[in-house]
Amino acid sequence: MGRPPSPYLAPDFYDKALAAGRHRDIVGGRWSETATAQMALLRDEGLQPGDRLLDIGCGCLRLGHRAAAWLDPGHYWGTDASGALMRRGYEAELDEATRARLPIGNLIEDAAFAFPGVPDSIDMALAFAVFTHLPADALPPALHSLRARFPRLRRLLVTLFLAPDGHSGPLRQPDGVVTHPDRPPWHRYAAEVEAEARAAGFAPEWRPRRLPRGQQLLALIPV
Repeated sequence: MGRPPSPYLAPDFYDKALAAGRHRDIVGGRWSETATAQMALLRDEGLQPGDRLLDIGCGCLRLGHRAAAWLDPGHYWGTDASGALMRRGYEAELDEATRARLPIGNLIEDAAFAFPGVPDSIDMALAFAVFTHLPADALPPALHSLRARFPRLRRLLVTLFLAPDGHSGPLRQPDGVVTHPDRPPWHRYAAEVEAEARAAGFAPEWRPRRLPRGQQLLALIPV
């Protein structure tokens, strides 16, 4: 049996990690640092408390425990391949006041980027450290789905690892992570990603800010 294209697709990955109490580790650790960075970039990109936010690959609510408390009640939505991971975060990482602001029904299991049950009134969406763990062919259909499903979307924010044009083989990123063209963590070429974004109906804009583990932030504006 070959290596899975993502560690999250390995058999029993979630069951074993959750049984060991490692729900924070599943989403990469660096819990407070990353949540702070996520909230800062969202607010810098114009997120307001009255907006409806979609957190794609929300995991155990590393961002969600902060965003749901800051946004208007019911305005945070999360999707993830693992419903069990989201429920663990809901139970373990949200205080009572935040749970009152976030209906459990706003957390939707979705491994196909189909966004079932998410309202079409989403204003901003974030996919943080999602496509760094998936092969290149996962991004285009996800972008097309997002563009079709959410007519009010102002901005989609995606993080990726990048490699210089013409680079082959592994690459050590600025934060020390070694990425690869053919296995996780995956890196991409900027020009290829930009072409995929335009084909899906987005104008791509790279942001210069430094993110945890050397990820690059791409803002996609519907056109």
